[in-house]
Amino acid sequence: MRNMKELLARLQEQIGYRFQDEGLLKQAVTHSSFSNEQKINKLGNYERLEFLGDAVLEMISSEFLYRENPDMPEGQLTRMRASMVCEPALAYCARDIDLGSYILLGKGEEATGGRKRDSITSDVMEAVIGAIFLDGGIEEAKKYIYRFILSDLENKILFMDSKTLLQEEIQKNNTAQLHYELIDETGPDHDKEFHVKAYLDGKEIGTGVGRTKKAAEQKAAYEALMMLKGRNR
Repeated sequence: MRNMKELLARLQEQIGYRFQDEGLLKQAVTHSSFSNEQKINKLGNYERLEFLGDAVLEMISSEFLYRENPDMPEGQLTRMRASMVCEPALAYCARDIDLGSYILLGKGEEATGGRKRDSITSDVMEAVIGAIFLDGGIEEAKKYIYRFILSDLENKILFMDSKTLLQEEIQKNNTAQLHYELIDETGPDHDKEFHVKAYLDGKEIGTGVGRTKKAAEQKAAYEALMMLKGRNR
């Protein structure tokens, strides 16, 4: 196992927060598969901290959206919050800080690609929020959320809504036909990767790889949007 002290020190430097109790950070990055293998008390994994972090994130993101969008109705605020804090969105944010490389995984979970799995990295993102909240209070948790989740929102929302936005962009030209095609599936049944291409009038405009077909289509749509935006400048 990598040197734990060094691992935690690097992660604290990465997120810009120094823990008074490093045990909270260690717990936040410990997957149940690791604690089970090490015969650690099951409460030593990230699941309880994730529960807490999820609540803190919902409160902070709700306040942010409420203040930033004074004329937006409740239903639209709810939908926007849901897209900002859903599993793929949090996994996207986790990749920005390379959070996956700091997670403590059991050998089996490591071997099946758990370090890159959206469901795990998004959970750890929330667990870190919970750990910071317990260690430094709501203001420190808020700083982390603002810096790593509520920043660059335009690009993140573009990523999360890419299929819808691409369809709207293409509908400006009524004759254009968009479709997605599953090109390949790789990996075992429990850990598949789907490879998808987006086509516009038969011409490839984007490719994407994801753990689900929908996620792969989203990434292909995002690549296509970036290409179309560049072309239209």
